[in-house]
This record gives sequence, structure tokens and C-alpha cells, in this order.
Amino acid sequence: MLEIGWFSTGRGPTSRRLLAAVQEEIASGRLNARIAVVFCNREHGEEANSDLFLELVQDCGLPLVCLSSAEFRRKRGGRVVRKGDRLPDWRRQYDDEVMRLLAPFSFEIGMLAGYMLIFSEEFSRHYDLLNLHPGAPGGPKGVWQDVVWELIDRRAARGGAMIHLATPELDEGPAVTYCTYGIRGQGLDRLWEQIAARPVAEIRLAEGEANPLFSAIRRLGVEREVPLVIETLRALTDGRLKVAGGVFDEAGQPAGARDLTEAIERAVESANSAEAAL
Repeated sequence: MLEIGWFSTGRGPTSRRLLAAVQEEIASGRLNARIAVVFCNREHGEEANSDLFLELVQDCGLPLVCLSSAEFRRKRGGRVVRKGDRLPDWRRQYDDEVMRLLAPFSFEIGMLAGYMLIFSEEFSRHYDLLNLHPGAPGGPKGVWQDVVWELIDRRAARGGAMIHLATPELDEGPAVTYCTYGIRGQGLDRLWEQIAARPVAEIRLAEGEANPLFSAIRRLGVEREVPLVIETLRALTDGRLKVAGGVFDEAGQPAGARDLTEAIERAVESANSAEAAL
């Protein structure tokens, strides 16, 4: 049985959907795993969405550890860490405290599902951590909003998502699994035509995330995030993949990223068919 440590900031519905879906797979017996502990870097009362996430964890009966990173920073007079910044002392101290709090819980792999902090080198050495990223290997980096805007700016034909090993360098760890999906056709060509002559900067200023093409691409990505997490964990539980400081195949040999596109597309098609039948 695979023992999982689940990490999330819990700042939106996708974080709740990911946890609920994996817990359902486990409860049904379809996934031979157990969530040994859930860690959240927010505490009750800090934000409405994270409160909903924490309530879900408690409803599932899962062990929960919280430590507010914002409050930890304020108490130490630390500065907010910006993208590309070197981690300040307070962030390394925060990770040290998180490791202390998690010490009573044993897990083989950490799953980062909407966890919004970059880990220190020490934390990354201590645990094998898998991160869900809303872009394919070699694709756009950053949070999902950045990824979607870059796909539009590139006039890309495909989007993707991947699970990669988390390292102190944002989105730079080796890919473990991934999937890709078309963002042309499927009723999207008309939306691409609508923005053909418009620079992305203008679209972001005038419409932002309400832009229909932006929304459509994001929806296609979200549909695949839950199946990708589940199928990656399944590959670990049945021995097709192993993660121990690197990525290895069933024979213990170093492995490249596993393309799970076919399995993910089957899962999405099945979910959409079930929804249409309701």
C-alpha cells in the first residue's frame, strides 16, 4: 500500500476536487493507497476557500496538520517571497518546522496538489515530492493563469499537464508523468478566430480570465488534472513507476516521463459520458 502525504494550500475548488477524487478511489478499493496526513499552509479562519478545504479533510477523517505560512512570516518580520527570489531565512525555518510537525507521520511520497510554496533544499532532500503542474514537459511554467495565457500567446495547438518531482527551482524537477490535449477544433476554432488579430496583453486587460478562449482552455486542462493525479498514483502503486530521489521503471532503471495521454483521455471521455447521462 502506498502511503501518501498530501500537501495543499486549499485556495480553490480544484484543490478540493483533487483530494475528494483520490480519497474516493482509495475508499472504493480502486487505488491501493492511503493518505497518511494532509498538510495545509493555511489555518482555519484565514481564508474562505481554504476553510472549505480543511472542512473536507476533516469530513474525510484524514489526519490534518496546519501551519500558517503567512502568520509564520509576520511573526518573524520576513518579506514576501516573489517568483525567482532566493528563499529567505524565514522560509527555510518554516520548512524546518513543517518537517518537525510531520515527523510523527510516515509516508513514502508527498503529493502537492495546489500547494503554493516552493520548498527549501532540505525539505526536498527529506521527502520525495510530486507536484501537479498545468503544463506539459517543455511547456509553459508558472501558475495555471500564466500557462493558459502563454498557450494563447504562442497560438499553441496543444496544452498539457504533468506530474514532476518538486525541487527548490520552480517547475524544474524531472517529469514523472504527463498528458497532452488538443486546444484546436472541439468548437475552439471559432474562439481562436475571435482573438486572431488581438495581442494577448490587450485581451488580458479588456477581458481577463472571462475571455471565452481562456475559459475553454482552462476547462480542458482541469478535466485532465484529476485523472492524471489518480493514474500517476496508480502507476506507483502497481510498480510501473518508482520514485526515490529520481524516476525509475519497474525494473529499477532510470526512466523518462511516462506519457499517460491515452489513459487520461479514456477517463475524461468516461466522466463526460456519465455526466451527460445524468
